[in-house]
Amino acid sequence: MGLPLRKSKVVEPAPVCPLTECMRLLHGAWAPNVIWYLSGEPRRFGELRHDIPRISARVLSARLRELEAKGLLTRRLLDTSPPSAEYALTDLGRELIPAIKAIVEVGMKLKNELATRRKPAAK
Repeated sequence: MGLPLRKSKVVEPAPVCPLTECMRLLHGAWAPNVIWYLSGEPRRFGELRHDIPRISARVLSARLRELEAKGLLTRRLLDTSPPSAEYALTDLGRELIPAIKAIVEVGMKLKNELATRRKPAAK
């Protein structure tokens, strides 16, 4: 016989949880990275591939389409030969930058802490 399920004491702030809604925007492999690299200035597809070398072209293309559909970035066709597109964050996309920056800062602290734990003690 399992333990009884306890009722949560956390009050939901709205019918749709804001945290869940925000995380839905950041869902998908590499989505936060794409947003991060677009935070400085608009970038073309090849520039983003250079910025994020481990991402495949297929995944980057999928993330760009998803983020555009969610209203986080815009795609502007450039009048060049061959045709090219430039991606830029929308105002909604820019609102995510402080959250991603905070995650980056925590990640750096964790990385530094793990590095100091792994260092052998000086003799």
